[in-house]
Amino acid sequence: MTPEAVLDVMNRMMWVALEVAGPLLGVGIVVGLVVGVIQAATQLSDSAIGFVPKLLAMGVALVAMGGWLLERLTAFGREMFAAIANIHS
Repeated sequence: MTPEAVLDVMNRMMWVALEVAGPLLGVGIVVGLVVGVIQAATQLSDSAIGFVPKLLAMGVALVAMGGWLLERLTAFGREMFAAIANIHS
């Protein structure tokens, strides 16, 4: 494999990782900010109040987007296995 091909595979891998993790992390950030504002407004400082809503929201997001995430990962895996079959020593 040429260095350019390796860099191309690494670039695609990073984009797939960003596409898969990005939506879930975005949900966690938004929920965390909302809960943080509510905690600041009500002066509640219990750490479970911040953790449980994020956990639930990310679980709902994973269920809602799970099919797309799995399809994206399997498509990338198939693409990589096809690329491995085309490698010439």
